[in-house]
Amino acid sequence: MAPLIALVGGFAVLRLLGLFAVDGLDAWQPALRGGLALMFVTTGVPHFIPSWRREFAAMVPPALPRPALLVTLTGVLELAGAGGLVVPPLAPFAAGGLALLMLAMFPANVSAARRGLTLAGKPVTPLPARTAEQVLFVAVAVAAAV
Repeated sequence: MAPLIALVGGFAVLRLLGLFAVDGLDAWQPALRGGLALMFVTTGVPHFIPSWRREFAAMVPPALPRPALLVTLTGVLELAGAGGLVVPPLAPFAAGGLALLMLAMFPANVSAARRGLTLAGKPVTPLPARTAEQVLFVAVAVAAAV
């Protein structure tokens, strides 16, 4: 739920700033990129918090090797992508790369839901809701890329 709140809340705040004060945010796409960047900071930072790292590593499908390395790699890519979203010449490439990253990481969410894993002591988002969120997140990244 936190990623969705970060995305929607970040977009809303940035869009309002654009409407009333900041010329660079006076369009939907820069505000959308900012909200998406906030979402990826929200999801990327926990990759480096020890308790979360363990839970993220447990989400990696058992068939994939070196789960801890994959968690580090995806965290770095999420944070780098967030940074790229706020640099206008890089933003379309960052958004496209993040859309692909989300598609590549979705099997971990499916695996976690099917195995009944938890994050921060709570059950992972059920698969139907997580799938809907993922479709929304990828669509937002694609919109931010074009």
